[in-house]
Amino acid sequence: MSIAPEAFTFVRDLVRRESAIVLDPGKEYLVESRLTPLARHAGEGDVDAYVRSLQVRHDPVRSRQVVEALTTNETSWFRDADPFTALRTQVLPELAKARTNRQLRVWCAACSSGQEPYSVVMTALDTPAVAGWRLDVVATDLNEEILQRARRGTYSQLEVNRGLPATTLVKHFTREGASWRISPTVSAPVTFRPLNLMRPFPPMGTFDAVFLRNVLIYFDLPTKRDILRRVRQVLAPDGYLFLGAAEMTMGVDDSWQRMPAGRSSVYRIRGEER
Repeated sequence: MSIAPEAFTFVRDLVRRESAIVLDPGKEYLVESRLTPLARHAGEGDVDAYVRSLQVRHDPVRSRQVVEALTTNETSWFRDADPFTALRTQVLPELAKARTNRQLRVWCAACSSGQEPYSVVMTALDTPAVAGWRLDVVATDLNEEILQRARRGTYSQLEVNRGLPATTLVKHFTREGASWRISPTVSAPVTFRPLNLMRPFPPMGTFDAVFLRNVLIYFDLPTKRDILRRVRQVLAPDGYLFLGAAEMTMGVDDSWQRMPAGRSSVYRIRGEER
């Protein structure tokens, strides 16, 4: 039995209010599958009963669990490959020419369980132009539970099989029983912080590159524009923005200029907006 329309509406409104993510009609199956474990843990007979209990008694903890359950996205190592090739062969070498302090800062937004920021670090370690440089990677996500997983830096065999070359696994991970732990060399430059993209950013400093990949597709147009506007405020004038393959700034925020980068593309702030 699928979730009742009124329960779906309540959950959809809660998720949109707290995260700005839009659950369109047709996503009832997703709500049902993601909330079923929460309903069972709470001792409710089904998802509808679980949602009714939330409607009757506001529980901030349960509400947060619902939002987190529905905003946990799939991820993998070096996802889509081409952006990381562009990072290694074009973006990092270009930034190296412009940075005399031998320091780079990268923000990975909606970092999920950590594969993306760790992939950024491993890419930098394999880029001769920035060898020995100080790298600071800030990784953020709405979901505190998944951030705790990311901080641990421990992954199952199934997780390391998703996009991680065997040579990289041997080089940067150690075996711990049935799991793999990322090396301190890779984990040390990464700081994980909770952050809700739809709300004003906390003091973050300036970044040389921002990874905002496969995130904007979940937001409505006004929210996309607002997020891109605020990203401009924390990106260095000559910095780089990485979006997902299905995302673009055209028709959303024309302050950005799309530029080819190998088989991928990156975005930079137009000159007059810098």
